[in-house]
Amino acid sequence: MDNPENDNRTASLRVPWNKGKLIGQEPTLRSKQVWSIRTKLQIEERTRELAMFNLAIDGKLRGCDVVAIRVEDVAPSGYAIDRATVRQIRQASRSSSN
Repeated sequence: MDNPENDNRTASLRVPWNKGKLIGQEPTLRSKQVWSIRTKLQIEERTRELAMFNLAIDGKLRGCDVVAIRVEDVAPSGYAIDRATVRQIRQASRSSSN
């Protein structure tokens, strides 16, 4: 049943999902792109997505900070506030100190 030769053969035939694709950080959005996204969200009446997008762009937040936002952060006790303060999550060090 468990044949190690068979497992090695199938592992060597798999193609990585990112083979041949450019990797790394993507370029930042230009003003024209930002305004086209905002306009599209307004036309489609996607208020929640527009608010999240505006908060992320205007606050210069990273994706991990945006997804960590809760309703209570921007609408305490059910009422939306004009100004929200979001603190960035500190990144963990990639190197280990022994």
